[in-house]
Amino acid sequence: MWKSKDVYYLSGSTGILAEDLGKALLCQFPEINFNEEKLPFIRTEKEAWEARELILKQSSGRHPLVFSTIMSPELIAILDAPEVELFNICENYLGRLAQLLEAEPLRESGFSRHLDDTHMAKRVSAIQYCINHDDGSATKDYDEAEVILLGVSRSGKTPISVYLATQLGIKTANYPLVCDDLNTYSLPADIIRNKKRVIGLSTTPEILHHIREKRYKGSSYAKHATCVNELSQAHQIFLNYEIPVIMSDGRSIEETATQVAQELAIRKKSYVHAKLK
Repeated sequence: MWKSKDVYYLSGSTGILAEDLGKALLCQFPEINFNEEKLPFIRTEKEAWEARELILKQSSGRHPLVFSTIMSPELIAILDAPEVELFNICENYLGRLAQLLEAEPLRESGFSRHLDDTHMAKRVSAIQYCINHDDGSATKDYDEAEVILLGVSRSGKTPISVYLATQLGIKTANYPLVCDDLNTYSLPADIIRNKKRVIGLSTTPEILHHIREKRYKGSSYAKHATCVNELSQAHQIFLNYEIPVIMSDGRSIEETATQVAQELAIRKKSYVHAKLK
């Protein structure tokens, strides 16, 4: 078994897809140390020869793993040297799709990432909205939000909001449930008015206590009993207003954000269906 292996991610565009797919496979071999390097924007034969030369020079005799999303058969022919193990990620799927669809593919790397002006403007707008509506700011503008995240302090609202805005282009506001909300089991009018876009975030008392203790060690705010009480009050609010709840405990930001996006899509479909009736 190899103790270490050189790995290269090649692409005619940013290399994000090649890297993501390669890492998803390599993480199944935790006992091996992988030395990784990304070589993006390989679009000409000259650039392909240069990439090949670099790989062979750095990893001569070690048969490095090369994950590629390059579409051009001419460039792949250059890169597929006997001394490397090439994984041409897209080719098998692309060839099969061409047969099934009875059409010729573009074979243009990174075509899906060529964002038009409208798409880019939407993402920039979502990021700006997220920044301006973090932690309960400007609730009067919540009519513009695509999703409003509710939760007690340190339940993960801000990082999930940022991910939704930057990665998915979703206009996200987040509102912290403070003492007045929790003790009265009520929500501000700006949130109630937009309830169909509200999603609750929660976690376990143990995780919340651990997070708060790191920042405010020994405080009443961080006590386990405080966390238990606040989460219980928050869940009662979610129940009272029929707000769906997503648990963030033990999950990555990406996983939780994806769940939020899925819930948002489900609610949009339900809302449209209800209007059509």
